[in-house]
Amino acid sequence: MSKDIRVRKGLDLKLKGEADKQLVQAPQSAIYAVKPTDFHAVVPKLLYKEGATVKAGEPLFYSKYDEKVKFAAPVSGTLVEIVRGAKRKILEVHIKPDGTNEAVNHGKLDPATAGADQIRETLLESGCWPFIIQRPYSIVANSEDTPKSIFVSAYTTAPLAGDAEFIISDRMEAFQAGITALSKLTSGAVHLGVKKDSALTSVKDAVIHKVKGPHPAGNVGVQIHKIDPINMGERVWTVGAEDVVTIGNLFLTGTYQPERTVALAGTDVAEADRKYYRFIAGANVNTIVKNVNTQKTRIISGDVLTGDKLSNDQYLNFYHNTLTLIPEGNEYALLGWLPFTRNSVPSNAGTSLAKLFGGKKKVDTNLNGEERALVVTGEMEEVMPMNIYPLQLIKACMSGDIEKMENLGIYEVAPEDFALIDFTNTSKLEAQETIRLGLDLMITEVG
Repeated sequence: MSKDIRVRKGLDLKLKGEADKQLVQAPQSAIYAVKPTDFHAVVPKLLYKEGATVKAGEPLFYSKYDEKVKFAAPVSGTLVEIVRGAKRKILEVHIKPDGTNEAVNHGKLDPATAGADQIRETLLESGCWPFIIQRPYSIVANSEDTPKSIFVSAYTTAPLAGDAEFIISDRMEAFQAGITALSKLTSGAVHLGVKKDSALTSVKDAVIHKVKGPHPAGNVGVQIHKIDPINMGERVWTVGAEDVVTIGNLFLTGTYQPERTVALAGTDVAEADRKYYRFIAGANVNTIVKNVNTQKTRIISGDVLTGDKLSNDQYLNFYHNTLTLIPEGNEYALLGWLPFTRNSVPSNAGTSLAKLFGGKKKVDTNLNGEERALVVTGEMEEVMPMNIYPLQLIKACMSGDIEKMENLGIYEVAPEDFALIDFTNTSKLEAQETIRLGLDLMITEVG
């Protein structure tokens, strides 16, 4: 039986450049990368040196603070380079595929009959554990924790983001196996958020929630807040829809197969190329996007509100299902600061005709103003569907006041929940960055 959730506050950004629901098998990448920087708060400890030969699913490094959590090679081949940054920080581990994709076999396992300890150990040894993200803090889950519930969102509301339900629609057996496996790891329930007319309502071993409302209704943080809020000392886990498929495949086949289906979207993508591309996780951007002039075009791993800026030769984020290309905001409109002069730009402001008239808009990276000491009362609350005070929480994070952060709901939020505030707030402050710094302080001081 499903339970409905209605989200009233928020904002749907209707943008041009959406990917058509056509699935294409992408060519193999020349190099694959596993990036420790994708896993926030993880300090990697390498297991191999350059020149080593590895199989798919073989651990490349583990977490310094939780040695059971291992990060595996997505393909078989040769470890050709370890990219380091300042103070020899490990940024990327590069693997050149050998074409065979020989994988470590962990043995098939029926999650319906397997015990929780057996499932946990298989996930840790295979490299699938990093798919499990814990709230609070939005970091890779601790291997010793038992969450009070697990959340999976198959409802996508972020602008131009890949449709989660379409991405998993041809692999429902693996998705069901993954849900069943996850249900053994919690003392509570697995909660699956879906759209109103979803085909996923028949999924077993999960409580189905039909979610309706504008973005960020599809964010797991909003769904957690509505269904099973987090209190101090509690843990809730979240897993992406396609990551559930990868977990399910592990039990069905015995091997680690980190496929990533990416929606190539944005107005700077040729219309014929706006499709869904499936390849092995860790592929280079130039596998599906070539010869982009980054002076004119922004390449974003993820959606336009929360994604990471990339160059032509970088690699997709471990968790992202969207690659967005939009114009750089380096062209300025004459007197663009005046009301009613930029009506083709998406806006939540009452002085813009774009809010009054429908239709999809073209977006670029222009901030349309600089950061300023200006706060409009009630502006942030308009797009924040959670029962918290966003402005006060941001201020508490800026000042490092741990007690106020706790009282104002820091345990319930992640940076992505503040993405619309970044977009709509008049002061142009970086709300997501501020919340991330606040969460990092809580990890250090509270744990």
